[in-house]
Amino acid sequence: MQDWTNIAKEVFDLESDAILGLKSFVGEEFNAVIAKVLNLKGRLVISGMGKSGHIGAKIAATLASTGTPSFFLHPAEALHGDLGMLTSEDALLAISNSGESEEILRLIPSIKMRKIPLIAMSGKADSTLAKESDYFLNVSVSKEACPLQLAPTSSTTATLAMGDAIAVALMRARKFMPEDFALFHPGGSLGRKLLTRVKDIMINKNLPLVAPNTPFKDLISEMTSKKLGMCLVVENDKLLGIITDGDLRRALSAEKFESAACEIMTQNPKTIPSDTMATEAESLMLEHKIKELVVQDNGHLVGVVQLYEIGRV
Repeated sequence: MQDWTNIAKEVFDLESDAILGLKSFVGEEFNAVIAKVLNLKGRLVISGMGKSGHIGAKIAATLASTGTPSFFLHPAEALHGDLGMLTSEDALLAISNSGESEEILRLIPSIKMRKIPLIAMSGKADSTLAKESDYFLNVSVSKEACPLQLAPTSSTTATLAMGDAIAVALMRARKFMPEDFALFHPGGSLGRKLLTRVKDIMINKNLPLVAPNTPFKDLISEMTSKKLGMCLVVENDKLLGIITDGDLRRALSAEKFESAACEIMTQNPKTIPSDTMATEAESLMLEHKIKELVVQDNGHLVGVVQLYEIGRV
């Protein structure tokens, strides 16, 4: 079998160099673009033809999911009526590596007439698109990864990276948080987890409960019947401690067969309110290397949340 790994590594080097080369192009013009988008009352509309269009669609999707209203507008469709999707409160980000794509350039007169801000993203600073734009973001590359220097490769990678830079800068400026992200992704596993609270997944019925003087044999029976791998030690509705599988194994190793629950329990277990986000509960359990948290509201025991339940969200 022929080894193609050197070619793969060459492509990675070329495209990495293309991205790193963008650093020299990022300055006050980039800041001006971010400021303009932040002050928009409307949307940042992305347009591009061919491969630039595919990259533009991805950039629009990233922006829309991270707090910046955005959508992709196909330039050919725009020329036949879809320009009506643009309002005077929007801005247009036009992508063309050459800066001379016919469909993009034909949009400019209408954009200018309607006084819609035009942001150009191109690899040619002296192109028509760059000269006609209100803001210009340079994404030029020295070499495509394509050996024929024909297929957009390094240039599309650089364009995508510039789009990501815009999205991340806007996220930071808007102080976009995981909870905000979840609101735009309710259907995904990440969104479900970020929107889920402890009360939504905690176990609050048939909890394994024992008194502090419960004998070892009865303690094992309670833990086995309730199948949670733990037991809560309570007295007069007050939580005194928790007995986990680990506590039980240690007691068995030490042959504490005559011990009462209070003698092998872990005192002052970690607790959490039921309204806490599931992600916060997960972080707390991972931090303390435990598998369950006791849920208490206003000092009253209301349930137990376990790490594996959060993992199932």
